[in-house]
Amino acid sequence: MDIPNMERARVLVHALPYIKKYSGKIVVVKYGGNAMINEKLKNSVMKDIVLLNLIGVKVVLVHGGGPEITEMLGKIGKESVFNNGLRVTDKETVDVVQMVLAGKVNKSLVNLLEVKGGKAIGLSGIDGHMIEAEIKDEKLGFVGEITKVNTAPITDVLEKGYIPVVSTIACDEKGNIYNVNADTAAAKIAGELKAESLISMTDISGILKDKDDPSTLISKIHISEAPELIKSGIIAGGMIPKAECCVNAVKWGVKRVFIIDGRIPHSIIIEMLTDEGIGTMFEA
Repeated sequence: MDIPNMERARVLVHALPYIKKYSGKIVVVKYGGNAMINEKLKNSVMKDIVLLNLIGVKVVLVHGGGPEITEMLGKIGKESVFNNGLRVTDKETVDVVQMVLAGKVNKSLVNLLEVKGGKAIGLSGIDGHMIEAEIKDEKLGFVGEITKVNTAPITDVLEKGYIPVVSTIACDEKGNIYNVNADTAAAKIAGELKAESLISMTDISGILKDKDDPSTLISKIHISEAPELIKSGIIAGGMIPKAECCVNAVKWGVKRVFIIDGRIPHSIIIEMLTDEGIGTMFEA
C-alpha cells in the first residue's frame, strides 16, 4: 500500500465540504507582514491562492508594501517619517508610494501568481476610481481616508476567471493620489463585495488572551465582544486597528473575518480547508 498516496487522498476527501462551501464565493486576502518579505512564505501564499482559484474560489488579493516603500525612499535619500504609526506622505513620497505599490510590488505578485500556474491581473485603487479618498489629516499629507469603493473593476476581472491583485493607493476627483491603510482598504473592498470571508495575514497567531502564550489563542470572537477585549487590554497596540477593521468588515457585510499567522506555510489553506483552522475568527 502506498501510504503517502492514501494520505493525500484522505486529505483531499476531508477538504471536500470546505471546497463545496467556498466554491463560487468571493474571498478577500489582505496580504502583508513577514509572508510578504520572506521568499519561501511568499511562494507558499501564492500557491495557496492559485489552488483556491483552481477549485473555484474567487480570490481577491489586496496588498500594501510598507517595507518596500521605506527601502525605496532610503535609496533616493529620503527619510521615512511616521506620526502615530502612519507614514507622513508629502508629494515626493506619494509619488514613490504609487511607483512601488502599483508598479514593483503589484506586478511582481502578478508575475509570481502566473509562474505558479494562476491567471492574475494587477489593479490599483486608481483604476476605474476603485478607491476614492480624501485627506485624513493635514499633518500627514497625502494619507487618505477612504470615502468610496467601486468594485466594478474587481468583479469584471473575477468574471473573466482572473485573480485581481489590488494595490492600496487611492485617488480623488481632482486627481490627487493618496496612500491608504491596506487593512482598511481590504475591509471596505470585502464589505462592498459582500465577501464570504476576509483573511488578514499578520505576524502573530491571532488574538491571544496572554500575548506571550500561543496556547491562549481566542479562536472565535463575536464583534460585540471586541470593545471589552480592547478595554481589558487583551487586544492592544497595533492589533487594535486590525481588530477594528475586522469588526467593521463584518458590519459592512462580510460573513466571516479571520486574522491568521502568515509566518506559517500554507496558513490560508489550513484556515479555509480544515476543521481546526489556525487563527481568530470574527463573526456577527
